[in-house]
Amino acid sequence: MELEKLYFFTATIKDWIPLFDKREFKQIILNSLAYLVSKSLIRVYAFVIMPNHIHVIWEMMGLNGKESPHASFLKFTGHEFLKKLRKENSELLRSFAVEEVNKSHSFWQRDSLPVELFNPNVIYQKLDYIHHNPCRGKWMLVDNPLEYPFSSFEFYETGKDRFGFLTHIGERI
Repeated sequence: MELEKLYFFTATIKDWIPLFDKREFKQIILNSLAYLVSKSLIRVYAFVIMPNHIHVIWEMMGLNGKESPHASFLKFTGHEFLKKLRKENSELLRSFAVEEVNKSHSFWQRDSLPVELFNPNVIYQKLDYIHHNPCRGKWMLVDNPLEYPFSSFEFYETGKDRFGFLTHIGERI
């Protein structure tokens, strides 16, 4: 992903394991996004955390040292997931074991998908997709997107940013 361009980004947990069924793992995602925003490395315009994947509309604003902010996000969250599962002595940790030279566990699938957003119609289509994801298809986590607490939908409906890191897409386009 290039700096100062808008992207729709999807990242999926390895083997579609529902790691985000637990609130603590969702909180790791939120903390990481908030940290990167506080350091002016990213802007987050919209997001949703589903049971085994996330969608984000974001913009990379600067490198984190030599690393892109999205790489820092994936690496940091993976380390935090590992620490949490080790502390809990969780059976779930075995599901993420890998035999790689540089790591023993992998949490994110390698096919994270960034799609550059350069057309307002596509931007709003992705925004709608993100916000209605918890109410569609096999998920049906809630009937109304306003009821789903791990999404930016409330921000767009009420103007209230309870996460403290969102920027309205109208400020960008």
